[in-house]
Amino acid sequence: MAVLNVKINEKEKSYPIFITNDNPETLQTSILEEIPNRNYIVVISQKVYKLYKDVLNFPKEKVLIIKDGEIEKNSKTLSKILDFALKNKLSRKDGIIAIGGGVIGDLSGFAASVYMRGVNFIQVPTTLLACTDSSVGGKTAINTKYGKNLIGSFYQPKAVFINVNFLKTLDERQFKSGLGEILKYGFIEKSCNLQEDLNLMNYLSENFHTILERDILTLMELISICIKLKISVVEKDEKENGLRMILNYGHTYAHAIEKITNYKKYTHGECVAKGLEKAINIAFKLGKIDKEYKFLCEDIIKKFNFKYIPEFDKNKLIQIMTTDKKSEQNNIKYVLPISYANVEVFNFSQEELKGLL
Repeated sequence: MAVLNVKINEKEKSYPIFITNDNPETLQTSILEEIPNRNYIVVISQKVYKLYKDVLNFPKEKVLIIKDGEIEKNSKTLSKILDFALKNKLSRKDGIIAIGGGVIGDLSGFAASVYMRGVNFIQVPTTLLACTDSSVGGKTAINTKYGKNLIGSFYQPKAVFINVNFLKTLDERQFKSGLGEILKYGFIEKSCNLQEDLNLMNYLSENFHTILERDILTLMELISICIKLKISVVEKDEKENGLRMILNYGHTYAHAIEKITNYKKYTHGECVAKGLEKAINIAFKLGKIDKEYKFLCEDIIKKFNFKYIPEFDKNKLIQIMTTDKKSEQNNIKYVLPISYANVEVFNFSQEELKGLL
């Protein structure tokens, strides 16, 4: 087991992240140690419940099963979680446990943040994307018809339990989706201001075969690297006032694709991979990076063979980007590479970005 710690200024916001390949049967005991003698509910992905209900063995009356898919991340599902918490008579010292991917984590975290103005929240990510990114950092949200993650809060979990054995049963497309987010960390590593040099771009390039084969020790190392980078950013900028914006590398374009396809056609990670390619091309057009670095980044992306995403109407994409919570006065914030594993946030007008896209 590896244990990483998030240390945010306010002591009550600091928490441990446990990374293990232990038998998942031990999870319930470990989780409940974080909320001893307290009431709780478990919000769990439908797929995960079908596969692991007997292994996790939580009492049925405490379990709320949520359908899978980004389309479920809405106000209706949020209300369902809050009603379930009320039905189970959770008090302010009790807890909500999220077991599933990023959708389950985001929904449950938001519910935990608003239920009685905040209850204990525990993350148990079961997808590669959630393990390496969304379960850490305290971003919680729901989507609306106007865009992705526009209603939410910053709410840190009490603990995160990452068990890589869940990744053995993850379907191939969702596994690849997590790789899109992992590539992002490789391309922003030096901008994360971590004192330790992790060389994630090299690691991805040299170990892509064992990563795709889901070698457990390789995945544990990969998850640890990504989380160390995210912790470094989150500890310095919890609420995205500056440095944390670099974590949106590839996401401005990705979120627009997700919205334009109604969150049904492509996974988040597939869209992020496409967003990374767009950012690399824009940076090259602007002379921010040279041809060699452009080819290096593109080669790493190609190694993981993401689903092809076609081009979409630029005007529609840009209109969606203007509603992004990071946009200001019709200027669109866009993260671009500027050198090896370094990125920077730029501001573009709609017309400027239309020409670059």
